[in-house]
Amino acid sequence: MKTKIQIFLTIISLIAASLACSMNVGGPDYPEQSVPASPADAQTFMDIFQQSMMASMETGVLSITVTESQLTSLVADKLAKQENPPFTDPQVQLRDGQVKLYGKIVKGWVSANMLIVMNATIDPESNLPKMQIVSADFGPIPAPEGVNNAISAMIDEAFTGSIGPVASGFRLETISVENGVMTLSGKVK
Repeated sequence: MKTKIQIFLTIISLIAASLACSMNVGGPDYPEQSVPASPADAQTFMDIFQQSMMASMETGVLSITVTESQLTSLVADKLAKQENPPFTDPQVQLRDGQVKLYGKIVKGWVSANMLIVMNATIDPESNLPKMQIVSADFGPIPAPEGVNNAISAMIDEAFTGSIGPVASGFRLETISVENGVMTLSGKVK
């Protein structure tokens, strides 16, 4: 009898310990191959962008290529600077004309995977890239109020905030998203 009580108490202790940690309730699966994020990749993108801008002053044409790793790193860098980021563990995939952003949302002790699918478009007023949300899947966790707008603004700022300060006189003409690469091209006035 004493052994049964000890087993029962052990099971209760394990359940209580697991509830004290977060419990993942699912959501969309992350991509099979993870995209590494590093401050070095974010800085590499910034360096390449600035070099491309300088070269475009002579040619009048600008073409920039962004990899999944660089964009994941830019988003991770922006999230790391926020006190309460809307999600963590970003993974960006650039496939079939769309930008797919994976992440983890934590609400209390419950966590879930999320997937936001976006189209990269050109803002007609600023001539800069704009991310337009096509769909958002937060698993069984209801989307927090205004999260689509907040995430869209954060992605726009992560990308165009890096470009904006040095892009005066730049007119973006095309955006291509294929096979893990986003290519932006345009002209410098």
